[in-house]
Amino acid sequence: MRRFLQRPVIEAISAGVLAASIAAAMITICSERVVQATATKARSGEVLAYASPLEMVFSPDGARLYVLCQGSDEVRVLNGATYKPIKKIAVGRVPRGMSLSSDGRRLLVTNTWDDTVSVIDTRTLAVTATWAVGAEPSGVVQDNAGKFVFVANRISNDVAVLDAATGAEQKRLAAGRGASYITASPDGTRLYVSHIYPNPTRASTALGNRAVPESEITVIDAARATIADRIHLKDIAHGFHIAFSRDGRLGVLAQLHPKNLVPLAHLEHSGAFADTLMLFGADVGNPVEVPLDELERYATRPFAVAISPDKSRIFVTCEGAEFVTVIDVLKLLQFARAHPGSSARDLSASANYVITRVEVGHDPRGMAMTRDGSKLLVANRLDDSISVIDARTNQVIRTVQLESPKTITVLRHGEQAFYTSRYSFQRQIGCANCHIDSTFDGLTWDLEPDGFGRDIVDNRLLEDLDGTEPFKWNGGNPNLPTECGPRTEKYFWRSENYDDLTLTDLVVYVRHLPLRPNRWRQADGSLTPAQERGKVLFDRPIDKFGKPIAEANRCGYCHSGPKGTSQKSFDVGTGKATDNSGLLDTPQLINVGLTVPYLHDGTAKTLEEIWTVYNPQDKHGRTNDLTKDELNDLIEYLRTR
Repeated sequence: MRRFLQRPVIEAISAGVLAASIAAAMITICSERVVQATATKARSGEVLAYASPLEMVFSPDGARLYVLCQGSDEVRVLNGATYKPIKKIAVGRVPRGMSLSSDGRRLLVTNTWDDTVSVIDTRTLAVTATWAVGAEPSGVVQDNAGKFVFVANRISNDVAVLDAATGAEQKRLAAGRGASYITASPDGTRLYVSHIYPNPTRASTALGNRAVPESEITVIDAARATIADRIHLKDIAHGFHIAFSRDGRLGVLAQLHPKNLVPLAHLEHSGAFADTLMLFGADVGNPVEVPLDELERYATRPFAVAISPDKSRIFVTCEGAEFVTVIDVLKLLQFARAHPGSSARDLSASANYVITRVEVGHDPRGMAMTRDGSKLLVANRLDDSISVIDARTNQVIRTVQLESPKTITVLRHGEQAFYTSRYSFQRQIGCANCHIDSTFDGLTWDLEPDGFGRDIVDNRLLEDLDGTEPFKWNGGNPNLPTECGPRTEKYFWRSENYDDLTLTDLVVYVRHLPLRPNRWRQADGSLTPAQERGKVLFDRPIDKFGKPIAEANRCGYCHSGPKGTSQKSFDVGTGKATDNSGLLDTPQLINVGLTVPYLHDGTAKTLEEIWTVYNPQDKHGRTNDLTKDELNDLIEYLRTR
């Protein structure tokens, strides 16, 4: 097994006091003071800009390799044979998706924090246009006819259809929740969209509000720009890249199959997640789910898929496990045809078709295969490197180091700890399994060893956590060192606990996670009339009948302060018989519009349900005197928080 990481040379993010603080952290146990100081410096911008390569694509003639570098907000152009740098092209903030037009003359890049697409002329290697799109654009594809550009918007849950010549938006197509990656079929007639969050579920289970997660592949008719089909994916919450064989008969989706309806005590039996592929297309008929995991080794978080030109092998990057899984396609199809449906829980299945695991760098993500299929390139996001694999021998023959800082900071080491699965039993999971892309997963979990089906917890957003302690819905964890350390060590990290320095680095990284732009706020900071009316309701001291509202029953009492939490616990009438405490920690309101579902155990599927269904006695704020329009105003204001 590849060695995880040399203990990094911890470089102070800046000189002086910070360096002294970090040095102090090396001899203390997760010093809160050090964590705070480092996070403060990080927020001030005094951080090293790593390249963080995420996606790659070859030019049609193979002469150039385009590398999307999310950390440095640029596309790097390399020689396609020697991998020597040619040029760096600055794009927007936090780029995520990239694709070439079919003629190779235009490179499109989505910028998630700017809600834009950068259009790059590949002859001049210059950005020629920047187009506005929806909230948090991710995947992007241009149709073969050159008529439309399609952009998957992760937050607005849709696909924007743009005029390919002008960038003017023509319409939006409703996709699933967290629309993220788009792949065109080989003939270009269909587009396939995957999603990183589960759709709202309809079927309840015996566990009451909890339901089996479902996702979908949204299929788009490229010529008409209309929805052609929706391939429903039961038990799937997180879909990533899709690939097709050149004959178009086999489609493959990399995905996560969470087992969140059972306590994680089942970790030792069948895993908290199954890392699987969904096969679809003419080769298999109805979709078939096949596992990548082995009995004693998991393929944590499959992300990108590539199929060799001769359709003999499938390659899958497994970002948490830090290897590439190589699959024999003939044996895979034989297994899939003999086992229709899902074999996700059969950990012996992969022995039928997995050829080998090729170890690469930290957090392997996007792949690019040479047109002749002889080489496979893998972007190691947290190493700033590219592994070059001989696709015939399945050996890494070269590692290309991108230009980037030479040292590993506290933040970078903490990020590596966050994404790797090396600390968990059989390398099953890492922090990023539930906190997809360092955020949340839209699921509820039974996390703690406090009884089967008890203390169900709704996964919260991790961004901008300073000043929101304590953590967990019952406030049981007073700070991040406890949340990330002893709490997880006793359950998730049973094979190897964090050493003190790694725990400190991890906490610094989590505390540093920046707050993404709030799409409900106006650019000048002002509120819309509806938001203004909602703010008045949020702060009101009397109800509509002129009666005083007790201070403890006003919205702004519990949800006080800039982040919307008093950091105290209350009984708001939504406790359950399965809870071990009647008091609920007040959650922060940061970007609350994103984090469906709501309440401590995910009971409410929308913000509206918190008050229209689950507040009959006005214990969760005085709201039953409000009209529907007034409640809508209140919600409009909450979404700006």
